[in-house]
Amino acid sequence: MGKPVAAAKLGHKIDDRANPGRCGYLEMLNPAQRQAASFGARDGKRHFGAGPLLVIAGAGTGKTMTLAHRVAHLIVEGVDPERILLLTFTRRAAEEMTRRVESIVRRALKTQAGASPSSCRLPWSGTFHSIANRLLRRFAHNLGLDPGFSVLDRGDSADLMDVVRHELGLSRKARRFPKKDTCLAIYSRTVNAQTPLAETIDVTYPWCSDWEQELRDLYKKYVLKKQQTQALDYDDLLLYWRHLVAEPEFASVIGGCFDHVLIDEYQDTNRVQAEILNALKPDGRGVTVVGDDAQSIYSFRAAEVENILNFPDQYMPSAQVIMLEQNYRSTQPILDSANCLIAESERQYRKNLFSKQHAGGKPQYITVEDGDAEAEYVVEAVLANRETGMQLMDQAVLFRGAHCSDRLELELVRRNIPYVKYGGLKFLEAAHVKDILSVLKWAENPKNEVAAFRVLKLLPGMGPANAAKCFDALRGGDYHFGSLRGFQPPSSTADDWPAFCDLMLSLSSAELDEQGWQAQLTQTRHWYQPHLERLYDSIETREADLEQLEQISGRYSTRERFLTELTLDPPSAAGDQCGDPLLDEDYLILSTVHSAKGQEWDAVFLLNVSDGSFPSEFSTGKPELIEEERRLMYVAMTRAKQTLALIAPLRFHVTQQRRDGDKHVYGARSRFVTERLLETMETCFEGRRDVNSSALRSRSATKIDVASRMREMW
Repeated sequence: MGKPVAAAKLGHKIDDRANPGRCGYLEMLNPAQRQAASFGARDGKRHFGAGPLLVIAGAGTGKTMTLAHRVAHLIVEGVDPERILLLTFTRRAAEEMTRRVESIVRRALKTQAGASPSSCRLPWSGTFHSIANRLLRRFAHNLGLDPGFSVLDRGDSADLMDVVRHELGLSRKARRFPKKDTCLAIYSRTVNAQTPLAETIDVTYPWCSDWEQELRDLYKKYVLKKQQTQALDYDDLLLYWRHLVAEPEFASVIGGCFDHVLIDEYQDTNRVQAEILNALKPDGRGVTVVGDDAQSIYSFRAAEVENILNFPDQYMPSAQVIMLEQNYRSTQPILDSANCLIAESERQYRKNLFSKQHAGGKPQYITVEDGDAEAEYVVEAVLANRETGMQLMDQAVLFRGAHCSDRLELELVRRNIPYVKYGGLKFLEAAHVKDILSVLKWAENPKNEVAAFRVLKLLPGMGPANAAKCFDALRGGDYHFGSLRGFQPPSSTADDWPAFCDLMLSLSSAELDEQGWQAQLTQTRHWYQPHLERLYDSIETREADLEQLEQISGRYSTRERFLTELTLDPPSAAGDQCGDPLLDEDYLILSTVHSAKGQEWDAVFLLNVSDGSFPSEFSTGKPELIEEERRLMYVAMTRAKQTLALIAPLRFHVTQQRRDGDKHVYGARSRFVTERLLETMETCFEGRRDVNSSALRSRSATKIDVASRMREMW
């Protein structure tokens, strides 16, 4: 599925001589974009139509502009805007697309008499969910719905799931039952991917395998509850729409209302959305989908890359495929590396991105000693770029998971560099990190009431009222943690109370074992683990954060210094700036790769390019997941406009060791970084800065022939 179709064979080419001045609005497009925008022809009755069209829009090739011009061209050619259905994935994208279309059409029609601003209005432009909502209300009586049904947002859905969970007694199980958000995530993935519940659990949530029947009962009652209250969640909007158009009568009525259906970001559609499109336009006439299979990275949201890969072959004759390969974002050296990376993918639409920007050096592959050296290198490079005139906000640091930036964030705070983080909370603001720090803060200062309340409420059954009684008891015991043993906790807390009292008494003791105060952090983590599992989802990511915290603690000689420097001075100053960019003139961007999709920066740094991160260790079991990880790295690389650096630490320190310990493992080079890829990049090693290195440089001309002396020994 491979080679780009020859440009001469793509689409219908409008005869500009027969339509003088009619296609001037397409002149700004390159040849491939113009062919995509003008694809189609007039029939014998002078009605403009087109067969199924797939536009493969590579990264930075002007996808949005091309799609907007395509819609505008349809209107200019006489298609009624009310008979155009334009589907996007975000409300902002729909609004931006509509605004662009209106602007293009106005320019194209400004010389024509009778053209009015309302002639290019797009009443059926919106997200899948918003269009579904409108259609379901019109056909509510056919679906057994009240036209005034309510729509639940994700928070409402999770709360309703929790109510049902409690009514079924699942919140009082002796063993850990999934929390409401996890239950909702399993439900959503199952219905959107149209897979059996058992398969969803086995593939994505294996730790929930013992609860399959209970989850099935939960979802039955959840669905019943929604029906009783005439409420639909986000997933229901698509499911009801799919069931509506599954009936030929309604599919014909709704599909017949639209001459053209256009879908943006088609690589991100799930199976339900693809079935809706196929039901509306089974012959593909008037269907245009735009996307890039190389940027399909949302399988965890049930997105199906097969939708775009199989699109041409589901029609007879097969859909036309047009490739957009001219990149307007990156320099050619960056594209050479990105092309080399994605070329290794087995199943794809083969394309070769090219740019007219040939200036600029090759991307860099930087090996560093460890995580600390990685953070130090990035900060130095960011500041060096800033000195050359590049703003902080024109630079981005990307990473696989939110916890991967923990050390860098602390270094940025220490160096007073403001930043904004997308795709996860800032490290010191994450709830589980704050929980651990609160335990140590309370042990450090028993009068710290804020920390005390946070810690006490970690215990099951310990609400605000009981937490206040407990703190009063501690105050009555002269703030000695031994007095907690005499406090009578709620019955649901009783089983956990002795271990908690032992922990706080131990942490408040002035005596430390030979491992230093860091052993207290290890002890606290062991106590916290069952509460972490009970209170939060995404356990693996949160555990990785706490491992980072434990490694970072080795830098500080005392617990007091650790807590003070981490929580008082730097975060309160830099954290405010990071939270609101308007408080600082400039700020660095930190982002997960998933959150960076669709964005671009002059300089991009990609952290931890090693096996276990790219690809993720959780994706190595299936070839299709490995391929998605390759696409994820490709998305990261194609965010860069001028400079790109892939950073690979050599060593990863082992947690839970002595403060002065140096146990570590060596990271394996990412399997995606092949010799062919390295040939397109500059490679170098960046060691740690040695502030005293200048004092050790020899200025003497004396030479010592050590080689001869070594030979003489034998």
